[in-house]
Amino acid sequence: MTTILLIRHAVNEYVKTGKLAGRMEGVHLNDEGKAQAEALGQRLAEAPLAGIYSSPMERTLETAAAIARGHPQLTVEARTEIIEVEYGDWQGMAISALQRRKMWGVVQEYPSRAYFPNGEALRDVQARMVNAIEALARRHPAGMIALVCHADLIKLALAHYLGMHLDVFQRIVISPASISTLQLGHSRPFILGMNDIAHLSELKQAQKKADANKAAG
Repeated sequence: MTTILLIRHAVNEYVKTGKLAGRMEGVHLNDEGKAQAEALGQRLAEAPLAGIYSSPMERTLETAAAIARGHPQLTVEARTEIIEVEYGDWQGMAISALQRRKMWGVVQEYPSRAYFPNGEALRDVQARMVNAIEALARRHPAGMIALVCHADLIKLALAHYLGMHLDVFQRIVISPASISTLQLGHSRPFILGMNDIAHLSELKQAQKKADANKAAG
């Protein structure tokens, strides 16, 4: 039985721009994201990881590096199969502008037919993500591995292993720096947890206290 931790990268500096980063180079974790990644690394420091795999984007590699600090015997391996969706012409565009496009509605309501101009179709993204997971499960038939990648890829993979149709994958919520746990053996899959962010609770409490102090001051 292979245990696979599907981990979304922590918050990045591009979020506040209101634009779709996609595969844009040079998008790094911001200060909040670095703190999230550190908390994630501490959470997994005692996990019996046999491998750490990451999308080759900077924000995922930086998140994976925080996990790897607790596992000095392991080296993060970048895998192009789990890279962010190729959004094509949409990359770098304002989300507010994209929401006015007809294809945006298809992405939200009928994603099995959705495709991004000069980019990927979501059904192809799901296939490459599932194929990557299956290949890594064969490489680690009785171990635990971490895959650090992106929200849509994790949602698409979970939909597949839950037996959900692609058209309802948007019902799944995957937060930054969250952990979703999948087990694969010789037969049916098991989902042990989704969108686990328990390790971020102290960060949230600290932020609330800081906000309260700022408001009082």
